[in-house]
Amino acid sequence: HAAVSRRYVLCEVVSEDPRCRQCIEDRALGLAVRDAIARVHGDYGLACCSISFTGAGGTGGPRGAGSLRVRSPVPVSPAVKYLNAYTGTVLLRCRKDSYRLLCSALPFVRYLESRAQRYPCFLNTLHVGGTIRTCQKFLIQYNRTQLLRLLQNCTNEEERQCIQKSLLSCSLTEEQSPSGDEEEDDGTE
Repeated sequence: HAAVSRRYVLCEVVSEDPRCRQCIEDRALGLAVRDAIARVHGDYGLACCSISFTGAGGTGGPRGAGSLRVRSPVPVSPAVKYLNAYTGTVLLRCRKDSYRLLCSALPFVRYLESRAQRYPCFLNTLHVGGTIRTCQKFLIQYNRTQLLRLLQNCTNEEERQCIQKSLLSCSLTEEQSPSGDEEEDDGTE
């Protein structure tokens, strides 16, 4: 059988309310994305993206804080492949033929709902890649750039040394999934 091409959309959740990041859950994020797609593209867009969201998910539990979690298909939010509530980093997966529908709906996510509270926020799309690994590499470069900007704005030597230490620790290490295979598609971007 032919492999289905996927796209991975790397985003960050931006909110002025510090409680927003603490309460982010992949289910709430998936619902917000799904609702935005329905509002912007109607039944057609929702159907295209729903088909792409429910295909070929792996299984496995959490692998530690901030590490990749591969999930089995869930009707509501299987598009959320990775979520780091501490940094607000989100990785969404969809089929290659519907990633433009997904990306065009993301600016219409205006809040996340959790525990009967609504937190105003928006999703900033950082990168669209063909594999999880290309998104990881981009995120490392992006974080380095952000840290360099912080370094330029330091007011004392202690801040400067702390940020320099963070810059030197940015790297990508290989981590095997419990099943031993890396989840990637055909490698095209």
